[in-house]
Amino acid sequence: MNDQKRENLLNLALDATDAERASSSSLGEGYDFSAGTWEVIVRYQGDISFLEQSGVRITYLLFQYAILVIPEALIDDVTNLPQITYMEKPKRLFFADFSGRSVSCIHPLQEGTRGLFGDGTLLACIDSGVDYTHPAFRNADGTTRILSLWDQTVPGSPPEGYPLGTLYTRQQINEALNASDAAERNRLVPSRDTSGHGTAVLGIAAGGGGSENSRDNTGLYRGVAPKAALIVVKLSSSGAEAFSRTTQLMMALDYCIRTALFLQKPIAINLSFGNNYGSHSGTSLLETYLNQVAGLGQTAVCIGSGNEGSAGRHAGGTLSVAETKNIEFSVGPYESSMSVQLWKSYTDDIDIAVIAPDGTRIGPLQSVLGTVRFRVRGTELLFYYGMPSPHSQAQEIYLDLIPAGGQSAVDSGIWAIELHARRIVTGRYDLWLPGFAGAETRFFLPDPETTLTIPSTARYAVTVGAYEPKLQAYADFSGRGYTRLFQEIKPDLCAPGVDITAPAAGGGYGAFTGTSFAVPFVTGSAALMMEWGIVYGNDPFLYGEKLKAFLIRGARQLPAERVYPNPRLGFGVLCLRDSLPF
Repeated sequence: MNDQKRENLLNLALDATDAERASSSSLGEGYDFSAGTWEVIVRYQGDISFLEQSGVRITYLLFQYAILVIPEALIDDVTNLPQITYMEKPKRLFFADFSGRSVSCIHPLQEGTRGLFGDGTLLACIDSGVDYTHPAFRNADGTTRILSLWDQTVPGSPPEGYPLGTLYTRQQINEALNASDAAERNRLVPSRDTSGHGTAVLGIAAGGGGSENSRDNTGLYRGVAPKAALIVVKLSSSGAEAFSRTTQLMMALDYCIRTALFLQKPIAINLSFGNNYGSHSGTSLLETYLNQVAGLGQTAVCIGSGNEGSAGRHAGGTLSVAETKNIEFSVGPYESSMSVQLWKSYTDDIDIAVIAPDGTRIGPLQSVLGTVRFRVRGTELLFYYGMPSPHSQAQEIYLDLIPAGGQSAVDSGIWAIELHARRIVTGRYDLWLPGFAGAETRFFLPDPETTLTIPSTARYAVTVGAYEPKLQAYADFSGRGYTRLFQEIKPDLCAPGVDITAPAAGGGYGAFTGTSFAVPFVTGSAALMMEWGIVYGNDPFLYGEKLKAFLIRGARQLPAERVYPNPRLGFGVLCLRDSLPF
């Protein structure tokens, strides 16, 4: 089933058995075991509507991308169609969990009779949903500030053209807010933010105008753009661990952009999650799609750089001819599955061996296409030696570890990957462990560089890291740049991300830490910039790359860093006052 029009991970998943897919945290993602179908991302050309006659479900996205649900028996036939140019499987997403507005130089722009509050702009939050009853998202008269709420987890009436969830309008949300009791409110709009993540993120970006808390009315807990109209998408989740997928994210992006185009309003979109799978070079279909939509309309897409900076899940280095390196990593207890990605230059010839905790040595592994299986005690190893793709020059070698012999977890302990260089041109190699692994699963000698999560590696996104404003220092958990292959400067800048006060689901406020809570400062700032430029007519072209350039120009440098840009802070930390040409 190996096909160069499919990504390596999808080829490996198609080679795997149902038992292997069920045991793996990566291989079964996108596969419906009961229906025998695969959800995939494709880029296509021409007309593919005829596939629906064969039982393929199509969700069309902008720029000739689509999400397909294909019976497994047809996946080779669909791949081989000339209209299909490339195909990938969905990936799991995980969250990148004093006054930030003040240190970000936002207060001076909100003073006077014509202060900037996001009026006339749209702000979209694609996340875990929102507590729509919270006063932070209501006007002074108690009505909602939410223009639309698409909950992908509630079956019923999705937006036109999309296959899942229910879309709630402003009118429906107001009816629920006016309900006589909680039961009636839940019946009218049953959407809930069970994790509270999306509520906090949206509150930082655009909370304010509450009707029940006088402190909120005076601006103490107000978000950056409290007058922006809000679009909320709660991503669907799948599996026992309730991870969202990249396919659901792409649909959400598509919906937000189309809504902004229909309303003819500028939009700032907030994404506060990512994943570790990929070359970290900005070349996956998710990243290239994001680049396309970021250039459509009057748009700014802001993404957190992730919390992998100090997680120990990246290792990298450079090999010279005839050199051997032993890269050790621990697998903690109770890991239901594990994977390791190795990315290198296709021009380099490197022998690879795997050493298990009991000393068993597997390899050197041959550079042959296809899936090779090994068994070490209670762990099965699936090894896939990939090729470069039409979208990436890098070569991937993928190792999946799944329980075997009735075990519920892979063998814990110290594993190692041995690299021996034969022919070397560049010598660079990078390895990543999955971002959702336990804290004890990590490399012993990790490399904190190139720890951005995907899709924050997308070229035309505004990538935001986190810093600690009280210490005026980089937050060590924040994902670092640069991108792997092309050395794009990422993150673009940083914002406050430690102990940020934000609305809590269920009412009140709490303290939150992570790049998830840094990026909404920049998303809200983007809305204010577009208000000043587009709504007020000072600069009708203040969006996209121009908006990013303004943010970079105004970024403030911290005293602890001497060289800018750098992989930790990018061009500096957010200072909105200096980003507008007053």
